Amino acid sequence: MSLRPFHLAFPVHDLGSAREFYGTLLGCPEGRSSDKWIDFDFFGHQIVAHLAPPRMPDAAVNHVDGHGVPVPHFGVVLTLEDFDSLAARLRAAEVPFEIEPYTRFQGEPGEQSTMFLRDPSGNAIEMKAFATLDSLFAT
Repeated sequence: MSLRPFHLAFPVHDLGSAREFYGTLLGCPEGRSSDKWIDFDFFGHQIVAHLAPPRMPDAAVNHVDGHGVPVPHFGVVLTLEDFDSLAARLRAAEVPFEIEPYTRFQGEPGEQSTMFLRDPSGNAIEMKAFATLDSLFAT
């Protein structure tokens, strides 16, 4: 079976800041939109920012490799080159990281580069990359 794009709808409290964050900062092209939602091409996947009232940020974390990983979160697996480029762009824009870019599980199966950040509405996002995609489900 070939990999198909996923679809994710999530709440944001301001469409303008979502457009700036996902469209300009992350470089995700915008698709259809209305005054209540915006489609973005999230690295080949469809995400939809839906206008919703502000909510409290998520407080749950799971401890992974010594870091408190925010739950829930979503993200994408990038190439190492794209990961490094995005990390540099985020640092240059002084975006605060929930977890700074680093290599997790060094020397173990599933070794990966990872970083966590939050969008302007508080949604947690993980960007990650593997030396080879075969490591994605390594045990």
